[in-house]
Amino acid sequence: MDATIKDFEAAIAELESIVKKLEEGDLPLETSLQLYERGVQLSRFCHSRLEEAERRIEILNERGELKPAPAALGEDDKQVP
Repeated sequence: MDATIKDFEAAIAELESIVKKLEEGDLPLETSLQLYERGVQLSRFCHSRLEEAERRIEILNERGELKPAPAALGEDDKQVP
């Protein structure tokens, strides 16, 4: 694990900053590549934390039974009647 990443929220904030800089497109190629690499590290960290949280939710359901969380939470809200 990368010791420079403090927590999920800090990783998301840094990742958003990197995306904004890359979208502006005013950076030298080498700088862009370095930012992209850092973005990949942050993305992997965040993905790992989200998977860990999902596992905790699966374990802590109301009956104490191990049930996986739905793959797409809130999709029913998006459907038009």
